[in-house]
Amino acid sequence: MIGQIIEAISVWALPLLLAITLHEAAHGFAAYVFGDDTARRLGRMSLNPIRHIDPFGTVLMPALLLLAKAPFLFGYAKPVPVNFGRLNRPRRDMVWVALAGPGMNMALAVLAALLYHGIGLLPSGVEEWAAANLRNTVYINVLLAVFNMLPIPPLDGGRVAVGLLPDRLAFPLARLERTGIFLVLGLLFLLPMVGDLLGFDLNLFGWLIGRPTMAVIDLIAALTGHGS
Repeated sequence: MIGQIIEAISVWALPLLLAITLHEAAHGFAAYVFGDDTARRLGRMSLNPIRHIDPFGTVLMPALLLLAKAPFLFGYAKPVPVNFGRLNRPRRDMVWVALAGPGMNMALAVLAALLYHGIGLLPSGVEEWAAANLRNTVYINVLLAVFNMLPIPPLDGGRVAVGLLPDRLAFPLARLERTGIFLVLGLLFLLPMVGDLLGFDLNLFGWLIGRPTMAVIDLIAALTGHGS
């Protein structure tokens, strides 16, 4: 049992830390490029994962999902502080800052898929472990990108929607900035539990995230030479 837990951590921890660290650092870098140096001044453009770790979202939640043998792994980091009012053109630049995180995750997924072609060059004792890390890197990064692009603030997709929609739609949506994450987590994690009790399939995670994630992974596999 202990050995299985250690093995699971060894192939999931690095991909998860890499995904969330570079996701948040990308937000900070994009904000800096577009005029806001808040993240830079607070040391949040760093590639040091310790600066981005959230005790619950980065450590406890993934650990509980691993122990529970959940069909998916999920986590998040401390959000990078961005003062949208300091951006050169706040409404437009907010969109680019929001897209930077999921964009980084997609880039990491593609890179991991490309690196998978070199697995055979590794020693036999390392090959299987490295292959699992690369597969998990693809999965986690695509999962985070798809999840974060849900059009509900404060998720990145919500901020993109606020930046692109007309005012009559953007302003009401922007009001979800502080409470939207609880709405999302409730719909994705609590609603299926209620559905199980009532005998209904209310698995929004599978519909909204699971299926799109697998579709994107299949596309990446095809584009990087792993398709059928």
